[in-house]
Amino acid sequence: MILDAEVFERDNQVFMSKVCPTHGECEELYFGSYEMYKKFSTYWMDGKGAHSPNVMIDKCSCPNNCGLCSNHLSHSGLANMIVTNRCDLTCWYCFFYVKKGLEGAYMYEPDHTQVRGMMKTLRAERPIPGNSMQITGGEPMLREDIADVIKIMKEEGVDHIQMNTNGIRHAMDPEAAREVRLAGCNNLYLSFDGVTARTNPKNHWEIPYALDSCRKTGTTVVFVPTVIKSINDHELGGIIRYAQKNMDVVHAVNFQPVSLTGRMGKTEREKYRITVPDCVQRIEEQTNGEVTVDDWFPVPSCMPLTNVIEAFSSKPKYELSIHFACGAGTYIFEDADTKKFVPLTKFCDIQGMLELFEDKAEEIRSGKNKYFTMLEVVRKLKGFVDTKKQPAGLDLAKMFGNILMKRSFDSVGSWHVKGLFLGMMHFQDKYNEDLERLQRCDIHYVTPDLRIVPFCAFNVIPEWYRDRIQKKYSITVEEWEEREGVKLEDGLYRGLMRRGAGDELAAGCAKSQMFHDASQATM
Repeated sequence: MILDAEVFERDNQVFMSKVCPTHGECEELYFGSYEMYKKFSTYWMDGKGAHSPNVMIDKCSCPNNCGLCSNHLSHSGLANMIVTNRCDLTCWYCFFYVKKGLEGAYMYEPDHTQVRGMMKTLRAERPIPGNSMQITGGEPMLREDIADVIKIMKEEGVDHIQMNTNGIRHAMDPEAAREVRLAGCNNLYLSFDGVTARTNPKNHWEIPYALDSCRKTGTTVVFVPTVIKSINDHELGGIIRYAQKNMDVVHAVNFQPVSLTGRMGKTEREKYRITVPDCVQRIEEQTNGEVTVDDWFPVPSCMPLTNVIEAFSSKPKYELSIHFACGAGTYIFEDADTKKFVPLTKFCDIQGMLELFEDKAEEIRSGKNKYFTMLEVVRKLKGFVDTKKQPAGLDLAKMFGNILMKRSFDSVGSWHVKGLFLGMMHFQDKYNEDLERLQRCDIHYVTPDLRIVPFCAFNVIPEWYRDRIQKKYSITVEEWEEREGVKLEDGLYRGLMRRGAGDELAAGCAKSQMFHDASQATM
């Protein structure tokens, strides 16, 4: 049921408290730093919302009827399509994959007609047609026709396609990696939970081979660590250092503090619960202060840049208007001489630049000549950059100028070639679900019943969304096995790359090459 909740500060942390008439009070850590919460809250903005909603309602009934509704406040920044709920791994903390023998288990794999219908629904979204798609699962590479699925997305007009994967098939089958790249997959959203075998048993041995396949095919990579307190939160700095070693192909690390699903007592939740500020603090400690707490900004802080581009072009533009507590990010650039990372905030007045963008957007909206105004913006950009502290080989003002004038994917891409994006996205769960956050969500799922559902409704309330919708378009595991002539468990990965590795590599942890590379990287 929907409950009233109080969000309050105690001991410089932010908590949420709610009282269920049946089960009593539940108190949950909401945000690990009140100081960061106050800083981030200054960037609170409402987005454009859904101008062509699939669910028309007169009064908000969130989250009872998502799809998107007329009260949702953000367009689809990134759309997800589940192409299978099969997976070749059985990670203990995963909230979503089919497992034979479980009550209610089903096999969900939309066919090509359903895929095309979902894509048409996304592209029909207004005022911003959906243009960025993540293929997810389960493990998408288990579908033998995955390249055909990608081709359908490209045919329907999507520019950017990334695949959420464990990378095992990319490591084992370079030809399959080549096939999906040629079909139109730009980027791998690659699961990567640590630099040791103990923290990342799922693909520790396979990651280097997957990266090699991406190099050969021209596929960029985002490392995606699921961060769990007491499990791998001591290796966040090591993950960044390993990304630095592979910056020719790895352009971002997007940390995801774990969502706690299932029935868990308060003591167990406290053992595993970690929030955005907690991760940011650990990164400062584990990078020896190279990347500090002050270097991070909430996702909606980039809205002023959207606003000035939108005012200049007189057309609605892509925006990131999510709730300030949902995520954070920063850019770090490698100095060409010292090979050390220098965060953007160390040589750029970010706050001053954002205020310039907002002021000039307002001037254009008020009738001032937009061409002269934009030239003035570009001319003033250099004043916000300390060229003495700017990393060697980088011209930040020129990069910003290109984004403002060209307003294209290619111009934004130059950021990722020169630097490394560090992101943080904390998806909600039943213990900390906040409808103010949900109504601003811009990471959505497209579904075969032609709805667009926010992430933290789709997965947090699977009884209403994920499972209820997908079961309508699924078959039983037994039916699938009979149709395909194989057993579900036959698709499980047996760790082939680990065989014959010898005791030293099998021991993993501090003895592994990955750990050595991370420890040797300069920070």
